[in-house]
Amino acid sequence: MSHDLRLDRRHLIRGALATTALAGCATTAAAQSRRKPNFVVILADDLGYGDVGAYGASMIRTPSIDRMAREGAQLSSFYASANICTPSRAGLLTGRYPIRTGLAHSVIFPNDQHGLPPSEITIAEALKPDYATALVGKWHLGHVAPHWPPTQHGFDLFFGLPYSHDMTPLNLYTSGPGVELTQEDVDFHRLTERFFDRSLTFIEDNRERPFFLLMALTAPHVPLDPNPDHSMDSPAGDYGDVVEEIDTGVGRLLRHIESLGLDNDTMVIVTSDNGPWFVGSSGALRDRKGGAGWEGGYRVPFVARCPGIIPAGIRSDEIAMNIDLLPTLCTLAGAPIPAVELDGQNVGGLLTTNRQTSPHSELILFNNELVSGIRTKRWKYVSRSYYRTIDVPLERVGGWQLIDLEVDPSENYDVSARYPEVVADMRARLERAQATFEPLGVFEPPA
Repeated sequence: MSHDLRLDRRHLIRGALATTALAGCATTAAAQSRRKPNFVVILADDLGYGDVGAYGASMIRTPSIDRMAREGAQLSSFYASANICTPSRAGLLTGRYPIRTGLAHSVIFPNDQHGLPPSEITIAEALKPDYATALVGKWHLGHVAPHWPPTQHGFDLFFGLPYSHDMTPLNLYTSGPGVELTQEDVDFHRLTERFFDRSLTFIEDNRERPFFLLMALTAPHVPLDPNPDHSMDSPAGDYGDVVEEIDTGVGRLLRHIESLGLDNDTMVIVTSDNGPWFVGSSGALRDRKGGAGWEGGYRVPFVARCPGIIPAGIRSDEIAMNIDLLPTLCTLAGAPIPAVELDGQNVGGLLTTNRQTSPHSELILFNNELVSGIRTKRWKYVSRSYYRTIDVPLERVGGWQLIDLEVDPSENYDVSARYPEVVADMRARLERAQATFEPLGVFEPPA
């Protein structure tokens, strides 16, 4: 696809995505403010579903995120678009299942040469030209041209790492206005603090115009490096200290936004790129990061606060995914939805009323480039799991797994024999998803 075509299609609108609830909420916001809303998305790295107080954490203290949940919206069935890092971030930024971008398989390693294609339209690009945009933190979507630096993908400012902080060689990079690309050594212990420092500066510098900030933290991904200046003495050890430092930073960010008079205008979102890895809690959910089709690798916390748009106390168990951020934020901003084949939907109604249903009839879960599960409102159909190092197609070893998530959120019991009509429906959904998406894979053939 030519660069000119990419620019042209960015200004086209894909359908009428604005729901009645979101339209009403946008009208209310407009009455309270003369500016477009600001967006701050805080993306933790490997933060588990059970690591936040609002989601049941008992050993980790997260008063700032819990406050956001009380004063805004909390989604209990929100999913990352992958169970590992690189594809999940691609899905969040583009509104598309990551297999469409060629990034569904594994993660990008230091010797790799691929990355997010320049033809893909990110949230940052979709919000242009009205928004100032920044990515502070971890990129992990390609560290060689033309995928690098993130300023090639609509971000005015980049301050962060090219990939995970457990990979080498590793430097901290800056790219943006007046700075082509510079690098410095990484102080791992104070990395989270530096990310919040730079983010607050970006917000203050752009206080007079709308802004979109993606703060992609490296914490609490291992290795854990608690800040010696902010020891939390968490009952959950170093992992708890690292998460509690994130929460302290969230509180600091909220106070900074309030001090600038931007509280009603700024939507702050906290979520995670996937479930917890070797430490952390997935709560009552089964499995962890990278765990094939089970919930613990995909379902993540999601809280959003914006007093001028989101009423306090919104709670929803409707299904949603990080691919929904692009169409939702564009709709709130009054920006054209990119005229590409999006998989995400506008879920603004879930953030503004307790009565809204999800625009998704299903969500597709991928393990690398293979469909591993289908989630509907009530049901979960799991087609792949792991035994030791083997990626097992469950049908080949005695049958699939049909889970009734209303009564079995931990996915302990297969009830396929009780609901043959549901099995038929879910199997048809699975086969459609396999036929649509698995041929797009570039690393592994369907199996």
